[in-house]
Amino acid sequence: MQETALYAPIKAYLEGQGYGVKSEVNDCDLVALREGEAPVVVEMKLSLSLALLLQGVDRLAITDAVYVAVPAGSGRRWLNQVKDAVKLCRRLGLGLISVRFSARRAKVDVHVDPGPYQPRKTKKRTTALLREFERRVGDPNTGGQTRRPIVTAYRQDALRIAASLNCAGRQSPAKLALENDVPKAGSILQNNHYGWFSRVSRGIYELTPNGQKALETYQDVVSTLNENAKITGLAVSSVR
Repeated sequence: MQETALYAPIKAYLEGQGYGVKSEVNDCDLVALREGEAPVVVEMKLSLSLALLLQGVDRLAITDAVYVAVPAGSGRRWLNQVKDAVKLCRRLGLGLISVRFSARRAKVDVHVDPGPYQPRKTKKRTTALLREFERRVGDPNTGGQTRRPIVTAYRQDALRIAASLNCAGRQSPAKLALENDVPKAGSILQNNHYGWFSRVSRGIYELTPNGQKALETYQDVVSTLNENAKITGLAVSSVR
């Protein structure tokens, strides 16, 4: 397929909307005009690439009605791509068109029209972000790190529990919650996402070899938690 294959179906679609359409006008792939309205510009490529988006953004200097157009794909992967592409195009103020080709005809789909981007904040996500920021002790991660998993506030709570079990031996969730200021100690032990804990009897847990290894892997984090425990007045022995 060539980019020119997109032109005829998009032209026919726009002409059906009452536009006059011409191609290759002042470096624009397609220009459509309707009386009394601003020109519509469509830039076409065989895939939704950075080059296409940059081209579309450049055309916004000419008109606010700029679309980028690509051939339609198929399957779940295409649906996910369109979903992400719509979000991105909205942020850039661009419209998005796809053309689905079949043996009988080509179908034009307009996924989003150009328009000023007005982001809608999600209060739940904002609250979760602020909660995680406030609960996390120190700055235990490096942007772009790949050598070890991200240290979240949840992982820090699990490390508090692991350090306490390593220091004092088998304990109950209630005691671990109280002495280490981890209100959700019970659920952390029961869920055992990291495989660090083992239930030895009713209401009693101990540290596993994986938990001991984690204390070595995250020794710097445990040290920070220990310093924070000194400042806040918690039992320092719980996070050695």
